[in-house]
Amino acid sequence: MSANSPEGGGPEQVEVVLRKAGRLKVSYPAELLSDDGTRIAVRAEWAGEGVRDFGFVRFEPHDVFTEWYWRDRWYSVKEVRAPSGDLKGWYCDVTRPAERAGAEVVVEDLDLDLWVSGDGARVLRLDEDEFAASGLRERDPHAAAEAEAALDQLERLAREGGLEALLA
Repeated sequence: MSANSPEGGGPEQVEVVLRKAGRLKVSYPAELLSDDGTRIAVRAEWAGEGVRDFGFVRFEPHDVFTEWYWRDRWYSVKEVRAPSGDLKGWYCDVTRPAERAGAEVVVEDLDLDLWVSGDGARVLRLDEDEFAASGLRERDPHAAAEAEAALDQLERLAREGGLEALLA
């Protein structure tokens, strides 16, 4: 599907809606790059206020996130670039498969994350303690198993240099 607006007025805008445990975590506008019915790609500037320093990377105003969401996979991948265009890395969220309803791309965060540095040298599994404490394994064993398998798959792809091929 084309990402251009039907009126020819430029790129189509969507709202990315990230939910966690049934509640809104964050929502932000993004430019729709593509939607082929399975994978949705958007681009947006850092939606947080100010700087968020994780220790291994800093997300800062005007950082550009190119984000890929799948309707048939339990994760999303966000390529993070500084305003200069320098690649900071990839932030991978383990989520339920994405849904698109009109101008909204909606995903539910399942706590597990993976960070891959721009040079691929650092691959970090994140928030496994939050995932364990979330109670998802007890509430929804199927979703928990899918989430853990997704994190393992993302880590394997990252360590084998396959994230870029996944996003091509």
